Amino acid sequence: MFFRSTSLLAKQPLTRYASTSSVPNLSSIQNSWKSLAHEEKVSLYNKVLEAQKGDWKALSLDQKKAAYWIAFGPHGLRKAPLEKGDGKKVFAGVAAVIGISGGLFYLIRLAGQPTPHTFTKEWQEATNERMKEQKANPISGISSEGYQGKGFVSFTKEE
Repeated sequence: MFFRSTSLLAKQPLTRYASTSSVPNLSSIQNSWKSLAHEEKVSLYNKVLEAQKGDWKALSLDQKKAAYWIAFGPHGLRKAPLEKGDGKKVFAGVAAVIGISGGLFYLIRLAGQPTPHTFTKEWQEATNERMKEQKANPISGISSEGYQGKGFVSFTKEE
C-alpha cells in the first residue's frame, strides 16, 4: 500500500506555482508596481505586512516607503480616472455640447411663434390701470394707498 502511493507521487511532474521572477526591490516599488504580476504584488504586500508586525524602528526606510506606497499609492481604485491629455478632450466635449445647445436654442427661437402682444409695455400698463379700476388687491397690492411698485409691468421689450 505504501509503495503504491509513493509510486503515484513519483509519476506526477514537478510544477512550480509561484512566479519565476524574483520579488522586486523595495526601493523601486513605485516604478515597478504596474509591471508586477498579481502574485508578486500579493507576495510583496505580505512581506511588507510581516515586517510591519515587528518594531517600527527596526524597519528600513525602503520598507517604510514601500508600506506607504502599498497603502496609499496611486494604483487600484485610487488611480486617477483621467490620463494626461484628457482635460483637452473634456473641454472640447463641453464646448461642443454648449455650442450645439446654443445653436439648437437659436433654431427653435427662429421657428417659434412671435412674442405675444400682451408682452408690450403698453399692454402691461393698461393692465395696471384696469386692476386699479377693479380695486384688485386693495390691502398691499396695486390698488392700495401709496403703492409705488411696477405692478404688472415686468417685460419692457417693445417690438
